[in-house]
Order: sequence, then C-alpha cells, then structure tokens
Amino acid sequence: MLDIEVAYAKPEQQVIIALQLPEDTTLIEAIKISGLLDRFPEISQTDLNAGIFGNVYPLDQALKQGDRVEIYRPLQHDPKEARRRRAAKS
Repeated sequence: MLDIEVAYAKPEQQVIIALQLPEDTTLIEAIKISGLLDRFPEISQTDLNAGIFGNVYPLDQALKQGDRVEIYRPLQHDPKEARRRRAAKS
C-alpha cells in the first residue's frame, strides 16, 4: 500500500486528503478516490491539470510512496503579460 496525499487549494481554502492506496494506483485514480471532484464541482474532469510535488504529470502517471498529488486551478492571468503590464507602469 502507498501512503499519499491529494491536495487542492483555492485562495480562501486548502484541502489535503491522506489516503492509503494500492501500489499500481495512478494520479487520476487517486484524485477520484479522494472525493475532491465531488466536493469541488468547479474542478473540470475534462480539463484536469494535476501533478506531483509541483511538477505536472500525465493523469495515468503511477504513484510512488509518499507522493503528494496536487490539483491545479487554471491561471487567472498570464504571468508574463502581468509582468509586462507592471513594467510598463514603472
């Protein structure tokens, strides 16, 4: 069995679910088992962007002991464009 965590954060709330899963569990399976898709309906299964410890991985990525699965929200603003706007104001 693998001990892993599945995390999702919004600006006002962070949720981390600790799970024990079989060794052949994939990233998407862990997300589904965590219940976060039901708890947060704004998470789109069709456009799901997730990773492990800050690195994006395909949803069929096999998990390892101690992994922290993270569900990423879409960016509100393009960071490069925001930086350009700030620089133009200076």
